[in-house]
Amino acid sequence: MRNKRVGLRMEPCDTAGMKKTKTYKPTVSKFSVLRQICNLIPQQAVPRLARELGVEDQSRTFSPWSHVVSLLYAQLTHSLGLNDVCDGLALHSGPLSAIRGATPASKNGLSHANRSRDPHLAERLFYDTLKHLQGLEPGFAQGRRPRFAFRFKRSIEIVDSTTIKLVAHCLDWAKHRRRKAAAKCHLRLNLQSFLPSFALVESAGEHDSQRARELCAGLKAGEIVIFDKAYLDLDHLRDLSQRAVHWVTRARDDLTVRVVRRLQRPKTAGPILRDDLVQFLHPNSHYDYPEVFRRVVAMVEVDGQLRQMVFLTNQLDWSAQSVADLYRCRWSIEVFFKELKQTLQLADFLGHNANAVRWQVWTALLVQVLLRFCAFVSRWGHSFTRLFTLLRSALWQKLDLQSLLRCYGTAKGGFHFLAQPQQAYLPGYS
Repeated sequence: MRNKRVGLRMEPCDTAGMKKTKTYKPTVSKFSVLRQICNLIPQQAVPRLARELGVEDQSRTFSPWSHVVSLLYAQLTHSLGLNDVCDGLALHSGPLSAIRGATPASKNGLSHANRSRDPHLAERLFYDTLKHLQGLEPGFAQGRRPRFAFRFKRSIEIVDSTTIKLVAHCLDWAKHRRRKAAAKCHLRLNLQSFLPSFALVESAGEHDSQRARELCAGLKAGEIVIFDKAYLDLDHLRDLSQRAVHWVTRARDDLTVRVVRRLQRPKTAGPILRDDLVQFLHPNSHYDYPEVFRRVVAMVEVDGQLRQMVFLTNQLDWSAQSVADLYRCRWSIEVFFKELKQTLQLADFLGHNANAVRWQVWTALLVQVLLRFCAFVSRWGHSFTRLFTLLRSALWQKLDLQSLLRCYGTAKGGFHFLAQPQQAYLPGYS
């Protein structure tokens, strides 16, 4: 007799007895993935900037747009050198020509372009593209409220720098130590959108405080800026206070102040140890910054251990815990630097002169913004590293970009750019 099964729905199983899951494939597109990424850049931005900066007069066979596409390709493929970039583009010269008429370059042509062309073109292209993408998707610029400083609705900016080691040891323009050469990227990062607001690429020989004014020049009244004690400059702090910009920083070890008023009595337990209104005691320091400011002493957990830290701010109305939480958000910029230096190509440089290094750093910042925009539009739910590796593997395939990301990046639970103090350590970088 045949067994009857009533009310049961049989599902197909594989040989191991597991249920078969339906797999979805990305939609086929007429354009390659690389072309779709390059199309996010405004069409007339590169020719316009080339005319304004005089780069167009220096290019005959190798156009500025082809130069930009070559550097984008070098970042997206982790190219190890000039031969790697030129050979890869020459093998795909057909699909490359479909990207607004881009052409592959020779090794000498690409090297000469990196060395002689003005890197301000890449810098201004980065800002123009960022503004263009923020106009396309207003939510891309707004971002989410910070984890620790969720109570603040105003704009929060973080200022910090990262040192990029160069392979060459004797470069006059980037002399860092006795026998080392390095470049330094100064960055102002918006905490809510996790997007750079301002950046500078200079040599690593100068102190961070010399670039503090340039980094904070665009801040408006009522905004909050957080920076490390390396950017502590008293003239700059007074300028920020006069502009009604709220600043939070750490105190140096040689800080000498006198207590004007105690806002909180010392406690034997609790994260906040002291909260005082103080003034600088040294005559020169008092002359540079005569106003009263605030000193908060708190216990902060770093690497599983409690450490005592001293914070300074010109905001007198916030609670002491809010000041400590704001500075804790500064670790978010270390996550950004980790993405920039460990995921993108900033280890092997295509040239070691000042122009070539600036071209490559600004292109890395541009690629980071482009990929972040793709992740935002497709609601990518995984890490930035997986996003990069997925696009790198499908760079020349003709697949719809958004469909590709939705097929591989819509797992339950989103990936958040959370920052912890231990993430500040970047192996292999200073």
